[in-house]
Parts: sequence; C-alpha cells; structure tokens
Amino acid sequence: MIKIYPYLQLGHADHGWLDARHHFSFASYRNPDRIGFGKLLVINDDKIAAQTGFGTHPHNNMEIITYVRQGAITHQDSLGNKGRTAAGDVQVMSAGSGVRHSEQNLEHEATTLYQIWIEPNQANVEPRWDLKQFPKEPIADKLTLLVSGQNEHKDQDALFIYQDAAIYAGGLTKDTKISQNIKHQAYILLSQGSATINGLQMQKGDGAEVTQSKIIAMIADSDCEILIIDVPE
Repeated sequence: MIKIYPYLQLGHADHGWLDARHHFSFASYRNPDRIGFGKLLVINDDKIAAQTGFGTHPHNNMEIITYVRQGAITHQDSLGNKGRTAAGDVQVMSAGSGVRHSEQNLEHEATTLYQIWIEPNQANVEPRWDLKQFPKEPIADKLTLLVSGQNEHKDQDALFIYQDAAIYAGGLTKDTKISQNIKHQAYILLSQGSATINGLQMQKGDGAEVTQSKIIAMIADSDCEILIIDVPE
C-alpha cells in the first residue's frame, strides 16, 4: 500500500530566513493525523537563507539526520565538533544524554535540506556527531545506503544511528527502473523531478508512506532524486 502526501499539502511555516515544509506535526504546525510514521517523528524540508541559520539549542535522545540538497550547512556543537556538510552529503547527530548545537548557512546562497528525526532504540547514549560524503553520480542499479543501524548493514560504509532503520538515496536519470527491498515500512521523499513509485506518480517535494509491502519499485519519469527511509513501526 502506498499513500502520497503532495508537497503543497504539507505543513508550512515561513519565518523569512527559514521557509519550511513539515511532513509531520512540528513546532507551530499541529495535525493530529500526521504525528510521525512509526519511529520516524520529523521530516522538515527546509530552505535556509544565506548567512542565517539555527542558533545554539539543545537536544536529547533523538537521532537527527541532515541530508543537504543544495548549498551547505555548518555544524558546531558542545562536544567540540565542527563541520560543513555540502549538497548530496549527510550528517548524523545522536543527541543521547544531551548536546547543544547550531546549524548555520554560511554560504552566499540559500541552502535546502531535509532534517529527519528518528526515535532511538537506546536512551541516554553518549552524544556523537558524524559526517559523510557520498558519490554524486546517478545510480543505475540500486540506491546508495547512507545511514543505518540495522545489524545486516554493520559492515557497510554507512553512517550509524541507534535504531533498526536505514536511509537510502540516489539520483536516477529518466527511464531508469530500479527496486529497493525494505525491512519494515518506508517513507519516501522525492527531492527532484518526478517518478512512479509502486504504480503511483510522485512530484518534486512530495512524500509517500509505503506499508504492507517489502519491495519498492521505482521508475524515473524524469531525471530525479529519491530518498527512502526504512523505519520500524
């Protein structure tokens, strides 16, 4: 089963420096029908103006994944970590027992990114932050594993999170056909172009829930970019 959530029907908040679309209830956006998707609690599609960003603020007991689509974001935290995540790359922060951090767009252009929050399967772990660059070339046969806490992926080159979840992504050229096996249930993000997913068409910015199916079939109707979040119920 697949259900599409069109971009223009997502929650919306425009703060001037930040233009955000919320796939689930977040901050001032409250929708009783959209309170997460299993252990996936937050997906914010953020556009952050140049030379602005999120000031220092606290988190605990949350796996926070940032996938940058355009521009770059500079992270700094109370653990002493600092790093710049550029378009196509991913950073992960396990907030654990508590951490303070800032996320700043120090670029001369707007930065667009997905901010993804997943509930951890362990509480009060030691906080950690990590960053990884991934290949930018279009994929032809399978999506790239970006993030995982699944035991079957422990020897693969992915960023770790404290949850039995995985995130896959990749750019597809028009007419490319691929499939992705999932372990639990999946939330799909189409960040560019258009694609047919399990028989239904998605457009740029849309989200989709896939349940009661362990295979996701994808056809690129145009050049596109797809993210799949495989997450426990």
